Formats: sequence, C-alpha cells, structure tokens
Amino acid sequence: MSADGRGLIEEELTGRVIRAFYDVYNELGGGFLESVYEGAMAIALGEDGLTVGRQAPIPVRFRGRIVGDFRADLIVEGRVMLELKACRALEPAHEAQVLHYLKATGVPVGLLLNFGAKPVFKRFVLQSAPIRVNPRPSS
Repeated sequence: MSADGRGLIEEELTGRVIRAFYDVYNELGGGFLESVYEGAMAIALGEDGLTVGRQAPIPVRFRGRIVGDFRADLIVEGRVMLELKACRALEPAHEAQVLHYLKATGVPVGLLLNFGAKPVFKRFVLQSAPIRVNPRPSS
C-alpha cells in the first residue's frame, strides 16, 4: 500500500479514479442505470492505463470456508474497489456494503461513487485491526 506524506492510502490511484468519475459524470450526466456508468468508468480508467476488473465474483469466507460471494462493480489495479450507485442520495446501507466488501476481500481502499442528481463520492479504508472499545469506564 502506498501512502503520501499525509498518510492517505492509494492517494494517487484514487485521485485518478475520482477524476475519471467526474469526467464520466460531466460527459454523461445523471439518469442512466448503474451498468451504463460501470461501462463508462471501465473505458475511462482503461484509457488512463489502469487495469480494471468488472463484476468478478469474490468469495466471502467464514472460518476458512466459502459461505457466499458477491460481485464488486469494479476493482482497479487490484487495490481499489469501486461501488457505483445511480440514486437520489447515498444511504448508510450503501456505505456498509462497501465496508463489507473491503473486509471480505482485503482490498485496502473503496470508493462509493454516486451518479445521482449531483456527483458524490465517499472514500473508505479497511482498518488493519479491529477497533476495540472497553464498555466499562476506567476508574
């Protein structure tokens, strides 16, 4: 994982993805299905020289066994997962979806991109270790 002086993981790569996101939005506008934006993003990122995987099945494991799978919209360079939406507004369930996908795959960074009435993106980073909270106040 690469980080710049401010400690942002995959900053250069996510910057390229976000530029492509705005390019696609500015060219197509809102109102299309997610699949249209997925195809356009794959083209824009590929033209930028990036390797993009589309709808690849990713297994979810529990105690070493596969219990299901999901399909990430796009995975860029094997290091950044993109979840695309074309909805009025992002919801907490969309954010939870990205976090679950990151946890299931170990991909360190995810971007939630909404091609709604206004273009909106959110960046998520997989925490390497779970945060533990002590429910008892310390004395």
